[in-house]
Amino acid sequence: MTKIFIIIQREYLTRVRKKSFVIMTLLIPLLMIAFICIPIWLSKINDSGVKNIAVIDQTGKYESAFQTNETYRFSSITHSIYAVQEEKDYYALIVISDDLIKNPSGVTIYSENQVSLEFKSYIAGVLNAFVENEKLKQYNIPHLKEIMEEAKTHIEIKTIKWSDNGSEVETSSELTLIIGLITAFLIYFFILTYGAQVMRGVVEEKTNRIVEIIVSSVKPFELMIGKIVGIALVGLTQFLIWVVLIVILLAVFGNILQPVSTQEMMLSSKVDINALSVHSMISAFSSFNFAEILFFFVIYFLGGYLLYASLFAAIGAASDNDTDTQQFILPIILPVIFAMLAAVHSARNPDGPLAFWTSLIPFTSPIVMMVRIPTGVPAWELIVSVFVLLLSFIGTTWVAAKIYRTGILMYGKKVNYREIWKWMRYK
Repeated sequence: MTKIFIIIQREYLTRVRKKSFVIMTLLIPLLMIAFICIPIWLSKINDSGVKNIAVIDQTGKYESAFQTNETYRFSSITHSIYAVQEEKDYYALIVISDDLIKNPSGVTIYSENQVSLEFKSYIAGVLNAFVENEKLKQYNIPHLKEIMEEAKTHIEIKTIKWSDNGSEVETSSELTLIIGLITAFLIYFFILTYGAQVMRGVVEEKTNRIVEIIVSSVKPFELMIGKIVGIALVGLTQFLIWVVLIVILLAVFGNILQPVSTQEMMLSSKVDINALSVHSMISAFSSFNFAEILFFFVIYFLGGYLLYASLFAAIGAASDNDTDTQQFILPIILPVIFAMLAAVHSARNPDGPLAFWTSLIPFTSPIVMMVRIPTGVPAWELIVSVFVLLLSFIGTTWVAAKIYRTGILMYGKKVNYREIWKWMRYK
C-alpha cells in the first residue's frame, strides 16, 4: 500500500503544480460567471441614441400606429423606396403595401444593415396590437376591448413537494432541471477529461520507457491503481476549487444578476413569467438537499471515473502512441456520449423507463442518475445503482489489470482485439 500511496502522491502533485492546471482552475469559474453576468449587464444598458425610422404606408391606414418614443422616431414619408435608400438618414424603412387584416404579410422592413431582433419584435407588436384593435371594432360590441383586457390573466403555478414527515416545501421545476443537467454534464466532462489523461499518461510513460524502471519497483497493478486514484484526486480538487470560487464570485457580482421587475418582463415580451420569476426560484433553493446532491455527485463521479479510467489505462497500455489508441477508444467513448444524450431526455421524464434503466446500468448511471437525484429518487434505486456501479468497477479493474500487466511492457507489435482477448485470459 505504501508504494501505491507514493504513486498517488506523484501523480497528484505532478499535475496540480502545472501552470495549465492552475490557469484553467482559476479561469473557468471566471468565464462561467462572465457568460452569466456580461449578457445580463449588457441587457440593462439602454441605447441612448434615437433611431430614425421612415414609414411608407401605401394603404393610409397605419400611420397612427407608430408613435415616436425615446428609442424610435417615426416619420411618415411619401418618397420612393429608392429615394430613401439614397438618403441614408434612416435606420430602417417600413413599407406597408397591403391591408394587414386581409394580408398579414404585407409589411417589409428595409435597411442597410441587419435590423435587430428587438426592433423587428417591437414593430410586429405595434402592428399586431393595432390590427387586433381594428378587428375588435368590426364586431360593434360596446367596450369589447376593455372586456378583452379584463379577461387576460397570468396564472402563477406553485409547485409544492411533500417531504417524508408530511411538511410542504416550495420547489421549482426549472431549477431541478438546471441543477440536474449541470451536475450530469460535469461528470461527463470529468470522465472524458481525466480518463483521457490517464490514457495519455500511460502512453507517455510507455513511449519514454520510464515504465520499465517503475515496474522494477512496483507491480503493474499498483502502478495502474496509483495513477487512476491520483488523477481522480486532481479532478476532485479542481471541482471543489470551482465550487468555492463560483460561490465567491456570485456573491461579489450578485448585484448584476438582479432581475428586472415582473411588470417590465410582461411589457417587453409575451413570455411565461413563471419561467422568468427569479425571485421564486431563489426561494425554491431551500427545497433542495444540496448536501445529498454533493454527496452523490462525489460517489458517482468516483464510481464513473474509476470505471472508465481503468479501461482508458488498459487502452494506453495496449498502444505505443496516441494514434494507436484511436482504434480502441470508440467503444469506450460511445457509452459516455449515449449517457449524456439519455440524461438530456431523462430530464424531461425522470421517472420514465429510459431514465430508470440507464440510471441502473453502470456505464450510464453516473451521468443519468445525477439528473434524477434533484427530483427525488427512491432509496432502493440509489442503493442498487451504487452497488452495481461498485461491482462493475471491480470487474473492469480486474480486466484492465490483466491487459495493463501484459501490454505495458510490449513494444513494436500491432495490437488488435484478438490479442487483447488473449491477454485477458492469461493467469
